[in-house]
Amino acid sequence: MTPATAIKHVQEKAAAAPSKRGADLLHDPLLNKGTAFTREERLELGILGLLPPAVSKPEEQKERVLRNIRKRPDDLDRYVDLLSLLDRNETLFYKVVTDHIEELLPIIYTPTVGKGCQLYAHLFRRSRGLFITRHEKGMIRDVLKNWPRRDVRVVVVTDGERILGLGDLGASGMGIPVGKLSLYTACGGVPPWQTLPITLDVGTNNQALLDDPLYLGVREKRVTGKAYDELLEEFVLAVQEVFPKALLQFEDFANHNAFRLLQEYRDRLCCFNDDIQGTASVTLAGLYSAGRITGRRLSEERILFHGAGEAAIGIADLVVSAMMADGTSKKEAMSRCWFMDSKALVESTRKDLQDHKLPYAHKHKPIGDLLSAVKELKPTALIGVSGKAAQFTEEIVKAMASFNDRPIVFALSNPTANSECTAEQAYRWSAGRAIFASGSPFPAVDFEGRRFIPGQGNNAYIFPGVGMGAIASGATRVTDEMFFEAARALASRVSSQELEKGCLYPPLTQLREVSAHIAAAAAQVAYQRGYATEPKTKNLLARIRSLQYRPEYPNYA
Repeated sequence: MTPATAIKHVQEKAAAAPSKRGADLLHDPLLNKGTAFTREERLELGILGLLPPAVSKPEEQKERVLRNIRKRPDDLDRYVDLLSLLDRNETLFYKVVTDHIEELLPIIYTPTVGKGCQLYAHLFRRSRGLFITRHEKGMIRDVLKNWPRRDVRVVVVTDGERILGLGDLGASGMGIPVGKLSLYTACGGVPPWQTLPITLDVGTNNQALLDDPLYLGVREKRVTGKAYDELLEEFVLAVQEVFPKALLQFEDFANHNAFRLLQEYRDRLCCFNDDIQGTASVTLAGLYSAGRITGRRLSEERILFHGAGEAAIGIADLVVSAMMADGTSKKEAMSRCWFMDSKALVESTRKDLQDHKLPYAHKHKPIGDLLSAVKELKPTALIGVSGKAAQFTEEIVKAMASFNDRPIVFALSNPTANSECTAEQAYRWSAGRAIFASGSPFPAVDFEGRRFIPGQGNNAYIFPGVGMGAIASGATRVTDEMFFEAARALASRVSSQELEKGCLYPPLTQLREVSAHIAAAAAQVAYQRGYATEPKTKNLLARIRSLQYRPEYPNYA
């Protein structure tokens, strides 16, 4: 070995050396390799004797994990097992999840994560992320500095008021930021040490939680009004100061806060709301894919939304932006989006509409039920974002099929129990003509000699890629244009064979590669619009692939 080679070897060895030794090393999930530590590493790192003597290959470890998970009686037990693995060995967790994303995505996120949040206090093993309450007002910056890592690039924050379709879960909503960030890593390739889940525990109005002796949040009613806004403002400013390169993702805030917080901060920092913009983007991608089946352009669709909350309005806003980018006037684009809320058709004579619904309150006579609205408006696409199960009845689906050769029916409410209809119902009631997508997964459907593979409009297709694009470009803002370009990129990855089977999205097994293309599309917008701070490379896609985290053990010896 030459002197130069020896020096390089010492430098590489020092760079790979873990910051901890002995039992502390085994208790750090980012550094721990479990039984994969070689004998040489065990001698050097002071862990000899602290592990069984056999040295396992990563594939052997993965097989052990999968066998144990598959033996579990239900998905909730599998969810708990996977979280325990995440707490012990993050590299192995991400290797298992990345290699088996189609099988494990419904377990680490929707629909199982909803049950995990409901039982959060009862399943609690080890804390992940940061909890911030009103009692930390004036010292939020100091709380953020308690986080052990400084190079945070993605923060997902919730206040727990609207967890999936389950409502106010208070501090128990922490399962959502943890789950989202695991997808940032598994799907988008964001390194796990650059992610931070946060719950703003501002209380809960869920009396069952307040009465639960095991509940782990503050036992008080929700903070509202000026006190809430001041806490949010301090939090956002503190994130900008402590983690200046971080993207901030708002997650599962209730409608009355979600829209106004997005409007307040979207032009002040790099942030977005996944329930509004991520859901919109994956739905728009589904519409683009459906257009390849029907032969219609997006600007020719007439869309009726069942539900008029943040998801529905977010979809409509992005659809309007995408139509306008293709040359449609804003007035014409908006006129193609109609809404039914919990009371009636959103139309101009109503005096009880919230501000976010007013732009879509078109002139029309009052209509009180969804079936009548479908028959009257004759939409080409019916999109369910109501959070309520079984809203798309047989009569409604048949009505859609009566004036559409290929009716678009999206039942997007989560979890599965809240879906507006099942895939089988949509295909059977439309005589196999429906173009269907759902928010939660449904199995394949066999109908009259044909097998349909229903597409899942899962936000996991979108937000990890958009986040990685923001990181790669050093974006100072996240814009609607990034989301409709992400939708185009996603739809472009769907093959004609998949469309033939009725699937509007690429296989989940392609998520990492899909996320790389979405990241490149989002980063390209950042460079074009002057929001990028990182130097641009000739091949954005190659750069993003090079940045993607790979769950591989380092060699410590």
